Amino acid sequence: MNYRGYFSDAAVTLPVGKIEGLKKKLIEVASRALDIGIAQAVAGNNLTDISFGIQSFVEGQGFSVVRQFVGHGIGRALHEEPEIPNFGKPHLGPQLKSGMVLAIEPMINIGGWECRITANGWTAVTSDGASSAHFEHTVAITDKGPEILTK
Repeated sequence: MNYRGYFSDAAVTLPVGKIEGLKKKLIEVASRALDIGIAQAVAGNNLTDISFGIQSFVEGQGFSVVRQFVGHGIGRALHEEPEIPNFGKPHLGPQLKSGMVLAIEPMINIGGWECRITANGWTAVTSDGASSAHFEHTVAITDKGPEILTK
């Protein structure tokens, strides 16, 4: 979405029909991973504190994090620097500062982390055919903590 020259970005994974078991857990874990990433988006933390929080939680639940696609800065362009991977060691990358706006978007898979783009040049699928889930919010870093702009 573009509002007065500024972009926002959001995503949600919704089940179609009744789902149970591992697929239901996949969606729950992906949603919770977004919350964990957002909680790390505070002034004074480093960029990869978001990444590490997401990866640690997701892998601790038995799922994998997609590595080909990442979160990103957002503002007058939809995709801006910095890139925000959903994996990595903590305390690296730029220090987060009040006024930064980030699109945090964990993408997780039941199987391996690898994905590919189909022949239409747009659709992303897991390489092993396993299910995947994706959640995203646009988040402003403020002096009072993260503020979700796409709630």
